[in-house]
Amino acid sequence: MQQRPLSPHLQVWRWGPHMLVSILHRVTGDGMALVGLAVLVWWLGALASGPEAYGTFQAIMGSPLGLFVLVGLSWAFFTHLMSGMRHFVLDIGAGYELDVNRMWSIAAPVIGVVLTIAFWAAILIRRGGM
Repeated sequence: MQQRPLSPHLQVWRWGPHMLVSILHRVTGDGMALVGLAVLVWWLGALASGPEAYGTFQAIMGSPLGLFVLVGLSWAFFTHLMSGMRHFVLDIGAGYELDVNRMWSIAAPVIGVVLTIAFWAAILIRRGGM
């Protein structure tokens, strides 16, 4: 049996931050679509079902596991947003220089983390938790 050749990109391309940010963009989009939509539908259903159902929703989403999910969703949102903005700039034809592309590939997820921290800090400060 004759061996088929590997795809050329496997010998040519090295793993880089632009590949990571592209994969993160897909993963965060899928995560928001699956988990985020489920939480949104649950929240809307709890709102429509009355105070008892909404209290259950609040209790679960206020638990450590629920907060982990909410922080994860906000991280996914901000990371996806920053990556989407990077892709938008690339789509208009800018940012293809290797150094610029690498810098924004690293900056996009880092800015996503910073925005997530700032978002949750603002929520905690507003609630008087800090």
